[in-house]
Amino acid sequence: MEWLGPLLTIIFIDLMLAGDNAIVIALAARNLPKEQQKKAVIWGTFGAIAIRMVATVLVVYLLDVPWLHLAGGLLLIWIAYKLLVQEDSSHDNIKAGGTLGAAIGTIVVADAAMGIDNVLAVAGASHGNIWLVIVGLLISIPIVVWGSTVFIKLIEKLPWILYVGAAVLGYTAGHMIAGEPKVAHLFDGRPMPEWVFILIVIALILGAGLLTNWMRKNKMNSQQKERETH
Repeated sequence: MEWLGPLLTIIFIDLMLAGDNAIVIALAARNLPKEQQKKAVIWGTFGAIAIRMVATVLVVYLLDVPWLHLAGGLLLIWIAYKLLVQEDSSHDNIKAGGTLGAAIGTIVVADAAMGIDNVLAVAGASHGNIWLVIVGLLISIPIVVWGSTVFIKLIEKLPWILYVGAAVLGYTAGHMIAGEPKVAHLFDGRPMPEWVFILIVIALILGAGLLTNWMRKNKMNSQQKERETH
């Protein structure tokens, strides 16, 4: 039961952040013949997950370095915010591979560059348990290969799922910051101050995301009205 909560959190984080992987895979393999596309997806994902697993294990060990919990938590707050306000243009630089090898290379390299959010979030949610990291990432392999494209469509129909995902990332970020040994004394070793802090972090992320999306929507509506007027 000690594993269950963190493991479910890791799996949910993988689901939330698998959308980028699905987009990268689709873009990198789109020019290949149909019979090679499946191979590109499988081998590209395998390579990307292997690199991500090594990176996550390294980050778990590095979390013992002073101030790294704080830095990782702050970066996760930014990642959670960007999850809510992401734009479609963020994948414009992913080039399609002309050969199977090129497509696999593109998937692996792009995933490694874009995977810092997943690595940090999973490392934070694991509470330093390497086996949780490994099990969580192994479970995420079929999610990325087969489930992520379905999940993208689900998010399009139910946008509020993104806010749930951002809240989970906010919880992980708040827990990481509160767990930083250099600032742990501020919470006096009691769970209540830590939970209040985590709830404040979640509220700030969701509030900032809602405000940014509202401002962006108003700006787009204003521009649309101006075009119709002219």
